[in-house]
Amino acid sequence: MSSAGDRAGVPAETTAPTAADQAPADTRPRVGLLGTGPWATRTHAPALAAHTGSEFAGVWGRRPEAAAELAHQHGVKVYEDPDELFADCDVVAFALPPDVQAPLAVRAAAAGCHLLLDKPVATTPQDARAVADAVARHRVSSVVFLTLRFAEPTAGWVEEQAARTGWFTAAAHWLGAVFPPDGTPSAYADSPWRKAKGGLWDVGPHALSVLIPILGDVTEVSATRGPSDVVQLALRHASGAASTAVLSLGAPQAAAGVGLELRGSEGVHELPGWSDVPGAYGRALDALLTAARTGVPDPRGAEFGARLTEILAQAEAQLPD
Repeated sequence: MSSAGDRAGVPAETTAPTAADQAPADTRPRVGLLGTGPWATRTHAPALAAHTGSEFAGVWGRRPEAAAELAHQHGVKVYEDPDELFADCDVVAFALPPDVQAPLAVRAAAAGCHLLLDKPVATTPQDARAVADAVARHRVSSVVFLTLRFAEPTAGWVEEQAARTGWFTAAAHWLGAVFPPDGTPSAYADSPWRKAKGGLWDVGPHALSVLIPILGDVTEVSATRGPSDVVQLALRHASGAASTAVLSLGAPQAAAGVGLELRGSEGVHELPGWSDVPGAYGRALDALLTAARTGVPDPRGAEFGARLTEILAQAEAQLPD
């Protein structure tokens, strides 16, 4: 297999020609999908099938029958072995539990594939660091699909607020009703890792993905528990600003919702609503392909994903069992 740089137009350390160097300029990168759950079927696969800048090449899953069904729906190849998918593809998209994703991402990077990762990248700093190090070592590109950083108008709003100065504080909440005490669980409730790790790990990355680019890296974190799986974070940022984030997957249905409010010398600014998650996923793939083509790492890549995991692990360590 040629190096990832050769396959996606990134300058390689060697000048030896490869088959990819001689390929037609309009050859589209091939993207393989790992995962067959609700997130894969509702978001990843439809977005990959609709993306005009790449070719949806195939699916692998831990449940072969589900992988075959999803592949059939989109007219792509089903793979029995993830390494075979890596060998056929330029990009690998992940829709797997984080601690299944991490070791497979390391293998995919070693095979020369660019990585479109899901959040969290892993649930231990060691595993997340292994992914980021593999990306750097094998000179591939990576993007973590953090919904608010790719959906519109939220992505543009984050960039706008990051360009402002004088932020004093922020308050975020992401209260999901995946496991509500008063109603039917969501389609994502049949997820062992979400049951085990709760809102801190599932929706915490979303809140941090907005707070950090605006207020700066987290320099201090404290965490407390509330009812159900509620976790409240108190954060200090490199800018000096303080923020809070309340996170849960077990909110009553009437209490569920997402919000983020910034306050500073330029006033009060609230996170806008968003929709079209498959469209956001397509923009994440666009960002990955741009990073692969230019060789410029995307700030939402595996390195950022590893930092999010470090912060979440630090918070989790403060919580009672």
